[in-house]
Amino acid sequence: MSQESVSMESRSLSMGVGMNARRMGLMWKIVGTLAGVIVLFGLLVLGVVNYLTGRALRAQLDQRALAIATTLSDAAAGHVIAKNSLELNALVTKYALLEGVAYAFVRDGRGEIVAQSLPVLPAEVREGSIDGRREAQRRELSLRGKAVRETRVPILGGQAGTAHIGMWGDAAEEEIRRALVPLLGIILALLAGGVVLSVVVARGIIRPILRLTEVAEKISKGDLETPVGVDTGDEIGDLAQSLGRMRASLKAAMARLSQDRNKTVGMKDQGEQR
Repeated sequence: MSQESVSMESRSLSMGVGMNARRMGLMWKIVGTLAGVIVLFGLLVLGVVNYLTGRALRAQLDQRALAIATTLSDAAAGHVIAKNSLELNALVTKYALLEGVAYAFVRDGRGEIVAQSLPVLPAEVREGSIDGRREAQRRELSLRGKAVRETRVPILGGQAGTAHIGMWGDAAEEEIRRALVPLLGIILALLAGGVVLSVVVARGIIRPILRLTEVAEKISKGDLETPVGVDTGDEIGDLAQSLGRMRASLKAAMARLSQDRNKTVGMKDQGEQR
């Protein structure tokens, strides 16, 4: 085998490898773009769902805390007036056993704590509980290193004291996680389906382009008989029709050139015979 033929084969091999690399590059560009858009949209949806779900669940937990504190206020009113500390302590202990409740305690009209669920109320719980208002209030504090959302409800309009219910802050986060896990699974499944769909779409776009590239390569090598075979009804189809017209024009031009050459050769032969 001559050096020239070896060089041509190596050139052809390198061109084929380069073409395959370009094909894969174009396909993965399309896949990457579509997948990126889908992933960004999915993350946006997840963020919106997380925000709206979190806000709704926190509002529900606040309403639940308010309902518990209001019930405790109503139930404790008579015992506070009667100064029945035994019944009050049993009452706040019962309410402290409810799910998500960190503590419960009751103050009388003078601000003194007359019943509590914890053996010792930390200073951060005692502080800032009384400000003279006669409507329900909320505040956030830390207990044992954990976040607590406390709801305060006046007893008998504040004349008999206040009832306090502290709810663990991580209870809201746990509820949010429970609600978001199924949604997260659905969104991830949709994202995976979107990526698969993007691969299918990319292959559908690339396939006719590869066919046109193959036909153009054959035409450049003098093969004018291979049909284009692409009819997609879009811009790629228009390109295929243009390539088909170019192939037909080249074929007709080659036929005319062959006929002219044959005529020239015939006339030359007749002149030589004379």
